[in-house]
Amino acid sequence: MQFHLLATMAAGLESLTTKELQDLGYKTRTENGKVYFDGDESAIATANIWLRTADRIKIVVGQFQALSFDDLFEGVKALPWDQYLPMDAAFPVAGRAVRSKLHSEPDAQAITKKAIVEKLAGVYHRRGRLPETGDLYPLEVSILNDVATLTIDTTGDSLFKRGYRIAKGDAPLKENFAAALVMLTNWHPDMPFYDPTTGSGTIPIEAALIGHNIAPGLQRHFTFEHFFFMQPQVLADAKDAAMDQADFDRELDILGADLDQNMIETARVNAKQAGLLHSIQFKQLAVKDFRTDKPRGVIVSNPPYGKRLNDLAAARRLYKEMGDVYRPLTGWSKYILTADLEFEKSFGQRATKRRKLYNGAMRTDYFQYWATTR
Repeated sequence: MQFHLLATMAAGLESLTTKELQDLGYKTRTENGKVYFDGDESAIATANIWLRTADRIKIVVGQFQALSFDDLFEGVKALPWDQYLPMDAAFPVAGRAVRSKLHSEPDAQAITKKAIVEKLAGVYHRRGRLPETGDLYPLEVSILNDVATLTIDTTGDSLFKRGYRIAKGDAPLKENFAAALVMLTNWHPDMPFYDPTTGSGTIPIEAALIGHNIAPGLQRHFTFEHFFFMQPQVLADAKDAAMDQADFDRELDILGADLDQNMIETARVNAKQAGLLHSIQFKQLAVKDFRTDKPRGVIVSNPPYGKRLNDLAAARRLYKEMGDVYRPLTGWSKYILTADLEFEKSFGQRATKRRKLYNGAMRTDYFQYWATTR
């Protein structure tokens, strides 16, 4: 089958997911928080396994204008649901409505469900309710600017759940957001990489996955594995192909440091679970004590924001220490994420570039200081 597919991601990461899909060979169309592409069953498996920055991969069953609930009912019923849902499919319907005449999400969900039941009952010659005792097919009706989009989620647990983070610290970064922070830098696997506030180790682990070209979804399961139109061999083949592309023997120079020894132990547990403990050095180290004779490298940090610690003054003292230690490292590029938009004053230097990103619902800026010497 050929599918119209949709990758979703956090606002501000669309360009990264677009490039990832294009690098996989797909033509794309990008909207806010969405990247559309087309492909067959293998595309569903490949995108779920490989995308580092996306949240979900969805099948777009149909899109149409819906100015009334009658429009919604008839539009949903006209779609070829029997191509996607077997007679016993369990298909809960989630709903969203934004800037649309049909603003009642519960009503949109109920009408969508009723229309699908009526369509499948006719196709499968059933009377009354469908059993819904079979495999799960999570559906969503999303109405944006009076256009309804009907999708099936192929992913299940969000793609940020790689499966390696079994120990957490306070306010951990999502894995796909951490990967995005690495991908927004100029880092290459032949360069040193340093995270001075590593917490549970997510940023260095994502850097190591990138450095070894290991697909982030290799070790996890997906909802589509149980879809009746997906043969098990499709996922097996996609994972085999991903394994063939990984460079497990490449030597990486990655350091994750933290003032808290307990967090260092947490990070090591997670790196071991990811199979990457050999590729990352974790060390208890204060920001002010970092020294290096390496002429170039990349620093990526997600330090405490002050809001998170309820102590902005302490956070700003840390930012000043960062400035004092990192400014002389002119061959190193530094990338620091914080919700403190006055960060540059504490750091003591204007950023080369700053990029607005959302860490969950929180507005943050990614302050970028590019290397000036090599």
